[in-house]
Amino acid sequence: MSRSPVPWRNPTHDWASTVDTGHLAHIRSDPAAFAPGGLPHLVLEVVAYAADEAEDRGGGRCTVTLHADGSVSVADDGRGTDTRLDSGGRPVKKPVMASKDLRFFDDPHARALPDGHPRRGMSVVAALSAWLVHTNRRTGGAWTQRYEHGVPATRLTPVPDDGTTGTTVHFLPGPLHAVTPWTAGALARLCGAWPHLRVECEDLRGG
Repeated sequence: MSRSPVPWRNPTHDWASTVDTGHLAHIRSDPAAFAPGGLPHLVLEVVAYAADEAEDRGGGRCTVTLHADGSVSVADDGRGTDTRLDSGGRPVKKPVMASKDLRFFDDPHARALPDGHPRRGMSVVAALSAWLVHTNRRTGGAWTQRYEHGVPATRLTPVPDDGTTGTTVHFLPGPLHAVTPWTAGALARLCGAWPHLRVECEDLRGG
């Protein structure tokens, strides 16, 4: 893991802006605009990052689980979210949840997700969820962090290393406008649009 002073910059996020409350409030002000179609769009926003990783690595796997409480988890087998050490040796995670993705959010020509709507980034999911838990496993360390309405509710907390790498995003969406009914099968077909990523969809909702 690299050790370097903050701030860092890269093409996706500004590490100096770990929590952009104005950005999050802007998303929450219009859920229908930022999550057109409702829950499936939020799932696609998360899976898109797993697809990026799979394309970069030449392949990957991802499991989307629909839980009985209405929450959704997306777990992939990638390298985990970029996490670095600051000058004091403390882990700092790339601020994918609470700041804008510089590639997509303000780009009117951003690539569309498989539902036909623009990709804007993971912060849309965090801002429009009552809670979100991000568990991040990398070579050299693993951590989890909870967010509420996009704002960190806990610190980056170490978790035991289980010998794997990857990212799990577990979230409970807030009230969303769904324009059409959807099923787990339809969601799986949408998520299957990325050629380098193999997606499985598990439905634990019952009924």
